Amino acid sequence: MSNSVKPQNRIKLKAIVQEFDLKPFYEPPHIDDIYVVRPDVSRPGLPLAGFYKDFENERIQLIGNMENSYLESLSTEARYKSLDTFFSLNLVCLILTNGIVPYPEMLSLAEKYKVPLYSSSSSTSVITAAMNNRLHVMLAERITVHGVLVEVYGEGVLILGDSGIGKSEIAIELVKRGHRLIADDSVDIKKVSTTTLVGEAPELIRHYIELRGIGIVDVSRIFGMGSVKNSEKIELIINFEHWEPGKEYERLGLDEITTEIMGISVPSITVPVQPGRNLAVIIEIAAMNNRQKKMGYNAAAELNKKIISYDK
Repeated sequence: MSNSVKPQNRIKLKAIVQEFDLKPFYEPPHIDDIYVVRPDVSRPGLPLAGFYKDFENERIQLIGNMENSYLESLSTEARYKSLDTFFSLNLVCLILTNGIVPYPEMLSLAEKYKVPLYSSSSSTSVITAAMNNRLHVMLAERITVHGVLVEVYGEGVLILGDSGIGKSEIAIELVKRGHRLIADDSVDIKKVSTTTLVGEAPELIRHYIELRGIGIVDVSRIFGMGSVKNSEKIELIINFEHWEPGKEYERLGLDEITTEIMGISVPSITVPVQPGRNLAVIIEIAAMNNRQKKMGYNAAAELNKKIISYDK
């Protein structure tokens, strides 16, 4: 499987500000050049109290009611000293939750150290969960593979194979049969958790498909918006290869074969291609069979049990 690993992902801080509707109290002149590279946020209770071991300044920092109550309990001089040390650490940004209004010394130190300072009306727990989830998707480890990704009966099926073997034509046939296209030719795959891969099309070619002899086709325009989807979890990989006479292909399906992508094993099958085979139907059956296996039923294993029992 040919693929290319992308460099470390990052996202502009301004995009996060807009998505979470953060109110700016201070933004430095270079705000457009500030990027978020860590997918988790931090509540700096211990750092504000003076403990900075293992502190990570690349994380978005959140101050909620608890941290604010601690700062409120300090004298003006002690609070300034605590915040001065905190802001001096080149923070990516600081967000005050629950609509907390910044202390005057917070504003002056944000300007002094050029640290973006924002406020959110959301509670600390709500914005922490939402931001962690969103950042893990946006900043997930990713690769790009040459293939086609379709949704068939709710299953994300990644179709791989040599160029010209007919992947795009099969995708169009599946769309005509009521399934949905996610990506053609180039599939960006994100590792959004330790067990989950999500595929999508590069934005430039999203919803487009290339058919040799015809050219570029906009699937959403021809078949309607219900025929496309922006992203889908990858749950099955189907490798197409040209039929080789004499080669032994899987006939029973007893062996659980997987393909590893970024450390995650995905069920996979190899389908030989030759004239006369209805590959769209084969993919439909493979998707339904994969779904049955996830629900605890394996037809090949059940048949094997019957054969063993019969022989006895």
